[in-house]
Amino acid sequence: MVFEKTLNDLVSGIRSHKRDTALFISQSIAEIKNELQSPDFFTKSNALQKLTFLQMMGYTMSWAAFAAVEVMSSPRFALKRVGYLAACQGLDQPENSPVVLLTTNLLQKELRGANVVNTTSGCLIDH
Repeated sequence: MVFEKTLNDLVSGIRSHKRDTALFISQSIAEIKNELQSPDFFTKSNALQKLTFLQMMGYTMSWAAFAAVEVMSSPRFALKRVGYLAACQGLDQPENSPVVLLTTNLLQKELRGANVVNTTSGCLIDH
């Protein structure tokens, strides 16, 4: 398995590549795209954390909206939380996004569920 960079590695890399920041970020985005293809929820969650940070720097992450929905459907609360954050920040044009219906259905399912953690996570979404 290939070593995956964490969010801390990404931030450190951006700070250390002051002259060629754009090149470093484009290479990081290519790595993130590969990580999003993984079937592992933890790998996808890690990639979404990095994309959320890059989105705050002005880069778009709307192309990763479906991966955010996949992580939102994870059984682990810590991973779900990352998926919810990525969905909130990553859907820059929700009216044009095909994953809005999936997100709505997932939220409804979790709010109706018997699992208190899932119900709570559905209620804690940032408005």
